[in-house]
Amino acid sequence: MIRPGDRLENPVTGEVLVFHRTSEQTGGESLLVETIVRPDGFVAAAHVHPHQTERFEVLEGLLGLRLEGKRLLAKPGDVAFVAAGTPHCFWNAGEGEARFLCEVRPALQFESLIETMFTLAAEGKTNQRGMPNPLRLAVIARAHFDTVRLPFPPAAVQRAGLALGAPLGKLLGYPETVTRQTSPATKTRPHSRPGRTYDRTRPHTTALDLVQKGWEA
Repeated sequence: MIRPGDRLENPVTGEVLVFHRTSEQTGGESLLVETIVRPDGFVAAAHVHPHQTERFEVLEGLLGLRLEGKRLLAKPGDVAFVAAGTPHCFWNAGEGEARFLCEVRPALQFESLIETMFTLAAEGKTNQRGMPNPLRLAVIARAHFDTVRLPFPPAAVQRAGLALGAPLGKLLGYPETVTRQTSPATKTRPHSRPGRTYDRTRPHTTALDLVQKGWEA
């Protein structure tokens, strides 16, 4: 289970997520993560959250975003709201680290998905884009289908493909979720409980326009 302060790192995509508010704390209503993206870092693939909204607030660096095919550049203080069902991806568009807050509503299985994908990357079980092999991915994607999908093909086609691929993946022993291993000596998970890196006194809102400021590149 993800706890407040837990830190997950993806060595392939160059992302670090620090959980400031978890699904358990909000009864599944929302979660808040701080994301740090190293130079040349990126999210693994363009994707859609069919039933969730995301709010991005840039704290540091330059963040590239693609929303419904439109390329945007966001700097500190800029905020974007990604509506449910909107295809999107992001990457570090600057020379230093990019850092932003992301609020997800509702939480659904976002924590499970991130922990699974980041753990597989840390264990060397993904390609250079941070994606596992197709049958392993089919098992994960089918289990998290209400949380994330590809922008294309249509959902019905994806569901049909997963209905074929996921059982094959399970026959090979691929699990739906993967959790971080704990240290036998300390019973703690690696990279957990870092110091807080954002200002809690900053105002927080949850409903903003798709693009609040002039970000278009």
